[in-house]
Parts: sequence; structure tokens; C-alpha cells
Amino acid sequence: MSTALEKIKKFLKLEVERGFDNRAVVGGLDKIIPAWEQEANREGVPPSIIQQICSRLAQYPTLSLEQREQIVQEILQIADNTSNFTPDSPNTSPEVDKIDYPQLSPTKNRLPTNHLRPSSREETSKPAGLDASLKVLPGIGPKNAKNLEKLGLHRLEDLLYFFPRRYDDFSKMKPINQLNFGDELSVAGTVLKSQLREIKGNRTLFEAVISDGTGSLRVSWFNQPWLDKNIRPGVQVVLSGKVDMYLGRLCMNNPEWELVDQEHLHTNRIVPVYPLTAGLTQKVLRRIMYQTVTFWATRIADFLPDEIRSAGNLLPLSNALRQIHFPDNHTNLHAARQRLAFDEIFLIQLGVLRQKQSWQNRAARIFHVSDDWLTTQINRLPFQLTNAQQRAVHEIRTDLSSGRPMNRLLQGDVGSGKTVVAALAIAMVTASGSQAALMAPTSILAEQHYRSFQKFFVRADPDDPAPFAPGEVRLLVGDTPEREKQEVRQGLLSGEIKLLIGTHALIEDPIEFQHLQLAVIDEQHRFGVAQRSALRAKGDNPHLLVMTATPIPRSLALTIYGDLDLSVMDEMPAGRQPIETHIFTPLERERAYSFIRSQIRQGYQAFIIYPLVDQELSQTEDTLAAVQEQQRLQSEIFPDLKIGLLHGRMRPEEKEHVMRQFRDKQYHILVSTSVIEVGVDVPNATVMLIEGANRFGLAQLHQFRGRVGRGNAKSYCILIPDDEDAAENERLSAMVETNDGFVLAERDLQQRGPGEFLGTRQAGFADLRIANLTDIHTIEKARNLAQQLFEKDPQLSDPRYQPLLEKLNAFWGEGRGDIS
Repeated sequence: MSTALEKIKKFLKLEVERGFDNRAVVGGLDKIIPAWEQEANREGVPPSIIQQICSRLAQYPTLSLEQREQIVQEILQIADNTSNFTPDSPNTSPEVDKIDYPQLSPTKNRLPTNHLRPSSREETSKPAGLDASLKVLPGIGPKNAKNLEKLGLHRLEDLLYFFPRRYDDFSKMKPINQLNFGDELSVAGTVLKSQLREIKGNRTLFEAVISDGTGSLRVSWFNQPWLDKNIRPGVQVVLSGKVDMYLGRLCMNNPEWELVDQEHLHTNRIVPVYPLTAGLTQKVLRRIMYQTVTFWATRIADFLPDEIRSAGNLLPLSNALRQIHFPDNHTNLHAARQRLAFDEIFLIQLGVLRQKQSWQNRAARIFHVSDDWLTTQINRLPFQLTNAQQRAVHEIRTDLSSGRPMNRLLQGDVGSGKTVVAALAIAMVTASGSQAALMAPTSILAEQHYRSFQKFFVRADPDDPAPFAPGEVRLLVGDTPEREKQEVRQGLLSGEIKLLIGTHALIEDPIEFQHLQLAVIDEQHRFGVAQRSALRAKGDNPHLLVMTATPIPRSLALTIYGDLDLSVMDEMPAGRQPIETHIFTPLERERAYSFIRSQIRQGYQAFIIYPLVDQELSQTEDTLAAVQEQQRLQSEIFPDLKIGLLHGRMRPEEKEHVMRQFRDKQYHILVSTSVIEVGVDVPNATVMLIEGANRFGLAQLHQFRGRVGRGNAKSYCILIPDDEDAAENERLSAMVETNDGFVLAERDLQQRGPGEFLGTRQAGFADLRIANLTDIHTIEKARNLAQQLFEKDPQLSDPRYQPLLEKLNAFWGEGRGDIS
């Protein structure tokens, strides 16, 4: 038997001789845990044995004599059962067999703070037992395990990072005679009387009267008949809940309760409230969480280097995990949130910095263009570039001459002129004989770009200084005839075609470029990682420019897009009229229809957006749906007009056909759901009517509004919420106040979170457990510290950083992000 096991047996035999007074060791048996655990680890005692012994020792001081005797016998039995183990034996049992966690102590009122410090061998990685199934927990049978799986909880580590969704603060206590109606607090007292009785509908009501000497309080619980066995006259209890009033007297209905001699997990403290699923109660889940956090939080090594923790003024990880689940006070809870949120943002920042370095370490072809050439190309345009466009062109020009691959995100509001900037970038590359590709998410958008290039950048005659000769710009979409596809393939291989514009057809296998040096991706969030990688793979480390019409708040630009250089188009071209936005109530719908008719008489067109495709999908009769409303509008409201229908159930080719018909003025009105394409240019449309407007986020409403106002005529956006009360909606008011997409994006991020901004590019960031992507202070702190660490040791090769490197690889191994 190992020396460590022999030692523990000697201590316990002495404890038996002393009558379990907890004085066999100075300060108590639990004080030997750190040193004994280290010794046992050094000797290679199986982790499951160490964990079982330490968990029992940790709770020993809080137990009754009878319980102490039982614990001692259990530890001696464990040691005897491991008698065939020798220090030289291989460690064949890394799994946790069955762990008895610290039970709720009868006297203490807070979580233990300093026991079970991590051993030296755990300082570089997490304990192996954290990967164990939840079934190792006492009291977790197949049924509870299945319920926990519904919450995404499969391993012990999952529990540590399963954070409360809110907290009830019952830490304040008052004497009963000082209670006020509406108070949410805890009271303690003795049960004077109790009664269980049946009420109507085969239900039960259990009532009790509690007194603390200053007064009495009537308490009641519905349909909890088992309380009659626990809450009896003479028993002392702690109650937590809201003070109500019945027949002029104060009372509590269905409060949380615990006996005075129990650990207060549910009362008299800041109580965590966890997400639940059917078959699982808060009390059961809280006890499971308490047992797990008490035992494991202190055993997890802190992956953050001391220098980062100190510079960020952050709690140690073990403290943060304890306080996030069972906070002692609001100050500790705030500090725990700060630490855990910092962790997530810090790992994101390190990851995007690593991605950026990986991209920049590659070599790329250098493209120089003269000032005279660039001035000529800009001056030949029939409009003047905005300051924002000129700044973006300068940034791209610098990238292309750097010798490193450009990796730039060009973001700008609808109509800010991103396409012109991208066209000038393409011209810079193709002027030196190389090729470029522009990929758009749909055929209609690809065709739109193709028409723009033909109009502004292809020579109309031999003396025209435009960058492209006829035939050097081609279009490739799904329904391009096979004969043309063959021409395109041959032209790309020969180098005759300088720019290919198209959809995902660009990345199919038969398409090969002679010398692709610039890939431009429009509406980048519409493409997956694999599609962007496939386009880049068509060239040799090509420069990359991605565009988005969704203004991105600064906090997101610093995090999920931190690996990209950013060009912001925050200025609209001169002469563009702001879109006039109004909120109408449902009773004013006929007024909106009259306005649409007046615009159509002037030769314009209109969009009408609905939140649902079909009324059959609605859970309420009040929600309008596109299919039924298109029929009603066509037959009852606008029988003399042509009304098209567009929704997500249609096949892609059907949707594009309808959009093409609307663009070509074959429909006066287009009824659509939210699938209306971003970037689709219908200059003749002047009215955007959005039904159920309160159901959409600000970013989406702003994108809808951007479908009009693309011509020279004054344009309008009308928002109609579901009901009159919803007309006061904060998002709708913001739409009326401003046309600035960046202002609206910030508000939308605050109101609805980051989901609408993420797309497929950074899957997973929307599921961050605790970080708030609107918290610019934490984001900037994490980014600054990540940059400092990265500049000092970009590979995290210092042995001190190994735990951080492990955590970083695990975090980014979950599919977050890509190099583009």
C-alpha cells in the first residue's frame, strides 16, 4: 500500500480513538487535504480514489458524530480496497467511479472558500474527472441524467459553466412586524400551527402560521401536500418570497422554505435561478450545482497567466466559478461576471489575432498603381466619390502594395457606394495582367454587379480610359447556357477574361483561373467557411475583400471581425434623399394603401413585407401572413394592379424569377416575407410598407427600408405594428428618428444581442455563456491585454502559457471563426 494511504489510515484510527472529535490533526481533518492530495498524486494513486477520500474529508468538520463515524468507516474501506495498489503500479483507473460530493452542511451558511486547492499536477490542465458522466453524482439516476441532457449537460464540467439565468436576492431579513406589502425578502420563525385541507378541483392547500416573537405571518402553499410532514408546529423555518396581502393581512404565497438547521441554498441569500426543463425543479438542480461547484471549482487550475489576471484586476477562476453560482454578495457576483466574461472575450481576441497573423505571414503579389492612373479612373466616373469612399480606396491600395495578402472587410450602409470601391480595387489588380473574381449570393445580385461594371468600367470606345475592354468582364450563374460556360472556362485559362462575376458557380471544379489575385465576396455573411475557402483556393494566396451592407457595431468589429482590417463607409453619396419613415396604427392601414396607390399612379412601385409566409404557421389569428394577404390585396384592395408574391418556401429559381419580374416592372406591388434580397436594386420602388413591424429587429427593418430610395425619387417607409399598443415600440421610434444604419446597429445590438450580425462566419459567438458583446469596456481591456501578450509570445510557447494555449485551442476547436 502507498505511503499516502497508510498515512490517512493512521490519522483516521487516531480519530476513532478520540471519539470523532476532529482533533486527530491540529485544526481538523480537513486541514490535511492539500498536503495529502499532493503526496497521493505524486505516488500515482488513482484520481478516483483521491477524489472520494478528499470529498469526505472536506465535509467532516460540519457533520454530526454519527455522520463522522460513518465517513471514517467509508474512507478506511476505500483505503483497504486499494490495498493492492503500490506506488509503482500503473494508473489504470483515471475515470471517476462514483464520487460522493460534499453534502449540505447542517450549520454553515456559505460555500467553503479555501479547501481542496489544486495539486501541482493539476496546474497545467483540468482534472481528468471533469470529463466524467453526470451519472457519477450521488442521486443522479437515469431519469435526472436524461433531464439534464436536455439542458445540454453531459459532463461534470458542463455543470460548472451552466450559469444561472438570474438571481433572487433573499439576503435581506426583517422582523415580521416590519414587513411591508411587496417586500421580496426572507423571514425566520417558528411554526405556531399548520393545516392541510382539500379545496375545489381535487386540489390541496397547506397553510401555516409563523411567528418570530414580533408578530405572525400566514403562509400558504397550493398542491404540495407533503409539506404537512415537514412543516409542523414547533419547527423553525426560513421563508423567502414576496409579501402579499389577503383580507387586509400580510401573507406569503408559495414561498421558498428551508429548516433553520439546514444549509441555506434556497433562502436567506442571493439565490441562483437556473434554466429548467420538464421533470427538473430549481431545488433539485440547485443541490446538484452546489455539490459540484463545492467540490470541483477549487480543483480547476486557472488558465490565465498571473500577469494578465493582475493587469485586468480579475478574480481567480475558482473564486469566480463559486461566486457566479452561489454569490456571497452583489460585489462578488459582479466580480465573478467580470472575470468569466473577460475569459470569453480574451479567448476570442487571441484567436482572431492568431488568425490575422496566420494570414499576414503569407506572401502575396505586390500591385502598384500610379497616382495619375488612379486619378484618371476616379475622374471618369459620372459622380464624385465621398470622403469615405476615397479613404477606403486608399486603404485598399496600401494593402495591395504591402506584399501581404489583403484581408479587408468593407462595411457600409445601403447605398454608401461599396461596389464602386470594390470595382476600383479590382481594376488595380487587373491593370497588371492578373485576374479577379466577384462572388455574390444570388444570380440577381450577380447580374446587378455585372450591369454596373458594364456601365461604368468597360470601354465604350477605343479612346475610353475605362479599365476593361469588352469581353474582359464575364458573368457566370447557375442558368448560364453551357456554351457560354465553356467560353468562360477557356477565357479564364487563357487569361483573356480579367474579371469573373457570379454566384457559387465560381467555385465549382471546372472553373480554373490563369492568375487569380483578388477575390471579392459580396454580402459575406451569406457564404459559409468552405465556400470562401474554395474561392481563395482558386488562386495562390489571393488578396481578399469582403463586403457587407449591414453596419457592424464597433464592439463586434473589435471581436468577431478582429482578424480583418476594417474599412467603414459611414457617408452617403451627395444628392441621395433620406427615406421618410412613418409609424401607422393598424386602423390607418387604408391610408397606407391609398398612399401606395398614389405612388403607383405616378409610375412607381411598392414593397409590402409580412412576418409570416402562411397563416397556418401562426399561433395567433392577429398575425398577418404573405400568402393570404397577397390574395386579399389582389382581390379586394388593388384588383386593377398586378401583385407578385415572394417567400422562403419558393425554390431559389422561383424567387429570382419573381424578383426579376418586379425589377422589370411586370408587378406594381411585391408582397414578400423577410427573404427579400439584401442589395437588390429596384430604383423604381419608392414605398416600403412593413406589416407586423414590431416583430422585426432594427437591423432587419433598416435592411428592408434600404430596398427603396435607390433612384432619384423621394421614397417612403411605413411601419404598421400588430396592434395600437405596439406602435409605441422603441425600435419603431428609432427607425423614425434616424436613417443612420450605424446608430441603429448599436441600438439593435443592445436590444436584441449579436445574433443578427453574426451570420455563418462566426458560428458559436451568439452562444457565449456570459460575455456581452455590447460591453465595449471589457472588449477593449481584453483586446489590449491579448495584443500585449501576443506581441511578447505569439505562439504562447512559454511553459507558463501552456494552460492558456490548451484552453484557446479547445475554445476555437468548437468551430468559431475562419480566416476570412
